[in-house]
Amino acid sequence: MKEFELINRYFKGRGITRRDVNLGIGDDCALVTVPENCQLAITTDTLVAGVHFFDDIDPRALGHRALAVNLSDLAAMGAEPTWVSVALTLPNIDVEWLEEFTEGMHEIAEYFNVQIIGGDTTQGPLTITICAKGTVPAGKALRRSGAKVGDWVYVTGPLGDAGLAIEARKQDIKIAPEHLRYVNQRFDYPTPRVAAGQVLRGLASSAIDISDGLVADLGHVLAMSQVSACIDVNKIPTSDAMRATLDKNQQLPFILNYGDDYELLFTVTDSNKNMLEMKLRQYGVDAACIGQIKSGGGEVELMLDGEKLAYDDAGFEHFTKESV
Repeated sequence: MKEFELINRYFKGRGITRRDVNLGIGDDCALVTVPENCQLAITTDTLVAGVHFFDDIDPRALGHRALAVNLSDLAAMGAEPTWVSVALTLPNIDVEWLEEFTEGMHEIAEYFNVQIIGGDTTQGPLTITICAKGTVPAGKALRRSGAKVGDWVYVTGPLGDAGLAIEARKQDIKIAPEHLRYVNQRFDYPTPRVAAGQVLRGLASSAIDISDGLVADLGHVLAMSQVSACIDVNKIPTSDAMRATLDKNQQLPFILNYGDDYELLFTVTDSNKNMLEMKLRQYGVDAACIGQIKSGGGEVELMLDGEKLAYDDAGFEHFTKESV
């Protein structure tokens, strides 16, 4: 199978067709119409075999995951996902693998009403690069730079499960079969908090998605907002699988630093706190308040059982940390 045969078979004519796409796959560029009084949000992520996913990952899960992590970035900005382009580098053409991979990608694209409008295919080490686009009302995008002293810090769901799945696959942790299925699902099929991100718009003061770990990603918000934060570690939500597998101290690196959970971390003023909690619950999101913003120069103060926790692992960062 040659390049254009691959494109025609697995991408062109598959998935949804949005009315705002004037020209999709097949030309030098795609053409789309951006709604009036909206801004275009654009994000790009690259996933590399052995760095972002295991070599033996199920291809359907990989297709889902590759798109989900980009949609999570759009969610963190409060944007509505609309269009994506996909650059796929393959060592060879494996028809069965491609069928499953693209099916996983098309499934999540259709769920979030996203159209694949173009991209590129090349030969080389397995790499997936996705550029996702979304729209947000002009001036309403969520930013990392809006946190203020006194704001409350929230996360939209349990942390650490993806890290638990990774370490279980490395056989560094023993985990009960029913819990292993759960954490593997969380890692392989992350759920971008798209609806929650749009609820946060106009109510949250800042937001970010948790991809590199709670402490690291919160640190980005604090640096951009020029404030600090105090976090009560006991209030960080965890899953039944996490609590059944590890004791409190063993959980710390997973919930604080591992990342790959793709929950949203956001801040909200005291006056908007109750309203935001109520609106999120309407979408099935039981967000947890884990701390508060205070004055300072970007420090994250961690409190555990009423005492300061000395913890300096800063989370995942390329060129400094071991990959999967």
